[in-house]
Amino acid sequence: MAAEEQTLQGYIKHHLTNGQVALTDDPTNSFMVLNVDTLAWSIGLGLIFLWIFKSAANKATLGVPGKWQCLIEMVVEFVDQNVKDTFHGKSRLIAPLALTIFVWVFLMNLMDLIPVDFLPALAGQIGVATGAVESSHDVYMKVVPTTDLNLTAALALGVFALIIFYSIRVKGVMGFIKELTLNPFSAKNPFLQALLIPINFVMEAITLIARPISLSLRLFGNLYAGELIFILIAAIGLFQLPLHFVWAVFHILVIVLQAFIFMMLTIVYLSLASTDH
Repeated sequence: MAAEEQTLQGYIKHHLTNGQVALTDDPTNSFMVLNVDTLAWSIGLGLIFLWIFKSAANKATLGVPGKWQCLIEMVVEFVDQNVKDTFHGKSRLIAPLALTIFVWVFLMNLMDLIPVDFLPALAGQIGVATGAVESSHDVYMKVVPTTDLNLTAALALGVFALIIFYSIRVKGVMGFIKELTLNPFSAKNPFLQALLIPINFVMEAITLIARPISLSLRLFGNLYAGELIFILIAAIGLFQLPLHFVWAVFHILVIVLQAFIFMMLTIVYLSLASTDH
């Protein structure tokens, strides 16, 4: 690491900076950029998820299953049971969606257990060896996609789009509008009900918009905090491995729990959207 980056603040800042590619020539435009590390790792882990389950499906047997098949079947049955218990509508999309969210988010969270210096340092050495960069310090890489708010927000916006889709599909456009304007307060007097419409709309709109915001921030906040602790442990140097192991054992619970919570909230929100009140 360069001399000016030997401070703890510089070390943390380097590890929390995404590798980016600008989409414009304007250096002041920080919006039109791609976080290439987030895209690469999230897409790569998504492909790994598809390969794992496709491979398990191709090798599945009706006889005594192997350990790998048992593990995959346990995950599928676990997700399927939660969907049956929580989702009260009818849709062939929800169970595959829940399975994809749970496993994909879990795999992205799992990257948090890899020592924070290993993959960025490896990428830096490759960059120097190929002549792409002059110093390994010029390479920025965050290997945990869920520590990037852009990705968690994108996942949450995808769920939000499905909420709107199912709400209109089940209740119709007018039914969806009535849900936003006639709840939670109602009155038998038409004039009084008309006065309550703005209040109802504001409250229902806040409730609706809060769902994707809470989904994205919950996942991002927990994983970002966990990654920051790993970085602080790595900054200790010589005695980092015992502390890394202890925190990793505890963090396994966070990794699984956050994937489960994201999946369950998605199912709950889509179940509410699919219920015709």
